Amino acid sequence: MSRGGGKGLSLKDKLDGNELDLSLCDLNEVPVRELAALPKATVLDLSCNNLISLPSDFCSLLHLVKLDLSKNRLQQLPLDFGRLVNLQHLDLLNNRLVTLPVSFAQLKNLKWLDLKDNPLDPVLAKVAGDCLDEKQCKQAAVKVLQHMKAIQSEQDRQRQRKLQAEREMEKKREAEQRAKEAQEREVRKREKAEEKERRRREYDAQKAAKQEMEKKTKKETVQSRKPTSSSRPAQPRRQRHSWSRSVLRILLFVLFCILCTLAACKLTELQRQPLCVSVNTLYEDVVAALQNHKTLQNMLQQNSQQ
Repeated sequence: MSRGGGKGLSLKDKLDGNELDLSLCDLNEVPVRELAALPKATVLDLSCNNLISLPSDFCSLLHLVKLDLSKNRLQQLPLDFGRLVNLQHLDLLNNRLVTLPVSFAQLKNLKWLDLKDNPLDPVLAKVAGDCLDEKQCKQAAVKVLQHMKAIQSEQDRQRQRKLQAEREMEKKREAEQRAKEAQEREVRKREKAEEKERRRREYDAQKAAKQEMEKKTKKETVQSRKPTSSSRPAQPRRQRHSWSRSVLRILLFVLFCILCTLAACKLTELQRQPLCVSVNTLYEDVVAALQNHKTLQNMLQQNSQQ
């Protein structure tokens, strides 16, 4: 295997039992595919190389129990580094690490950890402490795991709170949407009722106008027929009027004849004729009757006054 990770020498030639030593090989990248083909290599030494980062598929090497990455230039570990659940011994001495991925809390079998000579976050550096002997390195593993578990729990709580807030916000949006839809339905219902009422008023107005037009037309028809119908009863009225005039004329004529006869019988020589004698006698009887009628009225008036 050449520098840079090329295939110059087979990894099997470097395998000694379950240990694979790839230190001081001037590696710029990790040959993950070749390492995956050697599941017996549970102890891997990659110290003293030029590694700046680990590939994401490096975390598929689940068979690793001991891993030495000291004296490289690692700036960060893969986010799913916690998948290496069988890892018990991890050496990260003298790299450029500032923080550890939250998944680090899943390395439940980790018993030994060295983070010296890294520009660690002050909180993480205080938790890790020194790794000057076996005891301190074991304590570092326990404390860092607890610290990362606390961070993971806090992140989980934050994530839960965020999800809860998002759910509450979603419920609020749904409630607002339902309220908006209900309001829109109410507006549409009111507009529909107003439109129906407007059409009803228009219908009533048209109906009233039609009835008024029919009434006016009927009235005009009646008025146009009235002269013809009134002219018909005018004929009997005119006939009765002409008949009354005729009767009046006859009565006046008869009265005139009577007066002429009476005058002739009183003032002429015909007064000795039998006809005139009868006429004069009748005249005198009428006059006497009228005088008696007048005398009776006077007596009745006097009695009433008494």
